[in-house]
Amino acid sequence: MANETNNPETLALHAGYRADPATNAVAVPIYQTTSYQFDSAEHAQKLFSLQELGNIYTRIMNPTVDVLEKRVAALEGGVAALGVASGQAASAFAVQNIAHAGDNIVSSTNLYGGTWNLFANTFKDQGIEVRFVDPADPKAFRKATDERTRAYYAETLPNPKLEVFPIAEVAAIGRELGIPLIVDNTAAPVLCRPLDLGAAVVVYSTTKYIGGHGTSIGGLIVDGGNFPWEDFKDRQPYLNQPDPSYHGAVWTEAVKPLGPIAYIIKARVTLLRDLGAALSPFNAFQIIQGLETLPLRIREHSRNAAAVAEFLSKHAQVDGVIYPGLQEGTARDRAAAALKNGHGGLVGFHIKGGKAAGAAFIDALRLFYHVANIGDARSLAIHPATTTHSQLSVEEQHRTGVTDSYVRLSVGIEHIDDILADLSQALAVAAKAVPAAA
Repeated sequence: MANETNNPETLALHAGYRADPATNAVAVPIYQTTSYQFDSAEHAQKLFSLQELGNIYTRIMNPTVDVLEKRVAALEGGVAALGVASGQAASAFAVQNIAHAGDNIVSSTNLYGGTWNLFANTFKDQGIEVRFVDPADPKAFRKATDERTRAYYAETLPNPKLEVFPIAEVAAIGRELGIPLIVDNTAAPVLCRPLDLGAAVVVYSTTKYIGGHGTSIGGLIVDGGNFPWEDFKDRQPYLNQPDPSYHGAVWTEAVKPLGPIAYIIKARVTLLRDLGAALSPFNAFQIIQGLETLPLRIREHSRNAAAVAEFLSKHAQVDGVIYPGLQEGTARDRAAAALKNGHGGLVGFHIKGGKAAGAAFIDALRLFYHVANIGDARSLAIHPATTTHSQLSVEEQHRTGVTDSYVRLSVGIEHIDDILADLSQALAVAAKAVPAAA
């Protein structure tokens, strides 16, 4: 039945695995191995030449990781996925798979600080230009495009700006030009399926909501199998021209018998093979445990976050709340189009008194944890300007939605009364810090 349903509650528990073929174990085993015995010399040759898919070496694939890949691909409506060591590795590989030195991508300005640094600095050092545009106008992506543009990039629910990206509009622009839209869906699993809206590739930091318990770092890239790479041979040369790193394979031709998986196979057997950002089998096991309850948790995250946003919007110590459910106009319409059954667990707000009040608020929290993460079952809080986005210039911070007064909350699944009580007492402490800050 797992192959006959689109219901996330069922897919999260059953997709990609029924029982261990060797033992009939129901729980996914941890295959803590580096290597795999080949059946014969011919079998090994077929694996390495991609005539047959199978296990070669855990840097490239692993049976535990494989279940996670299949399960998330099923949840997203994709054809295949690739597990990697972190969300940062997923973001990097997703772009590097189709953009090389001398190329460019066009990215939304509304990004997580770590991704902004990767794009603005590390990619620049590698010769890949990232052109940042304001997604408020989807046409800005077309205007920033030239003949060397290989991809568009965005976050569904940008951390920390929390204005839903116009996925369908930008994806349509890209498809006309032969440019795939890569969407980071880390903050909106289950709530949004970007592939259904036209995106070609989805990336995740599984460290966040999918894992859900703050125990294991991981990342995933999901190939939608819905982008016509071979129709745009000049625009997408690295999938349509011989690859010298894999005995001249032309990826759109080499894997055709295996399905529309040229993009993800290339990422696996070139980037993952050569750069080695492999996902640990144990971490994959832990992330699978979180994934099994993701549809239930994301509902509670969303419900609690909505209550927190409403509470903060009426608080005298708060200058403004950033939350999709409270937005108006175009931002509200985009949230309604992309997010189903909730607005996620993230809430931002501007606290009166700026940085000093923000620090006082953070230090006064008793239930919320002060950590550089989102998506845990427990509630989390941080002041981005002095932490996650501190490497950005002030101008860059403002473009991503960060100011000295901005506080980001990742609302957990504790009882809402306890969450609100902690916020209330911390805001009272912050209010006393405002005169000192002034």
